Amino acid sequence: MSGHFEIHVNDVERAKAFYAGLFGWSFSPMEGAEAVEYHLADGPQLSESLTVGMMRRMGDSPEAGAPVRGGTMTFEVADCDDRYAWALNNGGAEALPPADYPGVGRAAYVEDGEGNIVGFVTPEQGAA
Repeated sequence: MSGHFEIHVNDVERAKAFYAGLFGWSFSPMEGAEAVEYHLADGPQLSESLTVGMMRRMGDSPEAGAPVRGGTMTFEVADCDDRYAWALNNGGAEALPPADYPGVGRAAYVEDGEGNIVGFVTPEQGAA
């Protein structure tokens, strides 16, 4: 494993549905971690070198619109504006609306409804 991050949520089922719809991920419960409702994600952006876990948060969610209190996740998508609209229509909230960044592409960030911020970028043609 080269990289792993965890998404901490209060409503595991709601969050699984959000990320399944946003990125096409599926989730499997991790054996031995039932007490924290730990699930491992599988999906197109993930691999042996980048894995994702989701678990029940051990406390309250950060207040909506609060400053970022952890890392953010950003994934490449085919259409930034489409994923942004999907997120807002499915329980997400605006964190940073879609914008063009020269040499990078079009990017946006949303709150996932659980106090986490997730971003997506559609690379500029010719950008690495």
